[in-house]
Amino acid sequence: MPARRLILAALALALGATPAFAQRGPLVLAAASMQDALDAAADRYAGPGRPRPILSYAASSALARQIAAGAPADLFVSADEPWMGDIERRGLIVPRTRANLAGNRLVLVAPVTSRARVVIRPGLDLGRTLGKGRLAMADPDAVPAGRYGKAALERLGAWRGVAGRVARAENVRAALALVERGAAALGIVYATDARAARGVRVVGVFPAASHPPIRYPIARLARSRDPGGEAFRRFLLSRRGQAIFKRYGFTAP
Repeated sequence: MPARRLILAALALALGATPAFAQRGPLVLAAASMQDALDAAADRYAGPGRPRPILSYAASSALARQIAAGAPADLFVSADEPWMGDIERRGLIVPRTRANLAGNRLVLVAPVTSRARVVIRPGLDLGRTLGKGRLAMADPDAVPAGRYGKAALERLGAWRGVAGRVARAENVRAALALVERGAAALGIVYATDARAARGVRVVGVFPAASHPPIRYPIARLARSRDPGGEAFRRFLLSRRGQAIFKRYGFTAP
């Protein structure tokens, strides 16, 4: 589903489920890999006088394009710095509100029934491990998880051998689903996604030096008019908010 439709669906759900007199929370556009942790954070944040934020998830690339096209929202959480930098250069965020929210690790996963085990190091021959299968990745030309994965495979000398066998997905959760269903023999996803899935197991961990640092920047959008957006941003960056991300497997920013 296109990101704009996701945003409109989130708004429609909130409007349909909330009495007209009730206050509605700020709209947060966030990377798909943040879903479990941000849902938990929104639940913890909500309380008397603080309505639960409305959360809409998609690939960072799709969300950034929607923000550039004028999508109404209060906060943006990207899975990498380049997409946040893109909308910052367009003047679409409040610069002083930009901060790194969390970090992550990149892993190789296989269906839970697979016996594969991969030592990820320079000279990696991933094509041999794949056999006749495919490698699931978020789109390596646009989506952060895919770009990190491609960078790692290039650094390790493995990209050329698998480039023609990549099953491109619209976001990292979609790539994970391909592996869970057995539609792909292997997949490159974030450690937090692998941790949350029952149908896959981690068969290798990419060295941190093999790809750019995985950082999730957060910022308030310039079009935001809801003061709750800034309040939620500060909560996420607070000790209580950071404890939630740690519980879900994210690393320190």
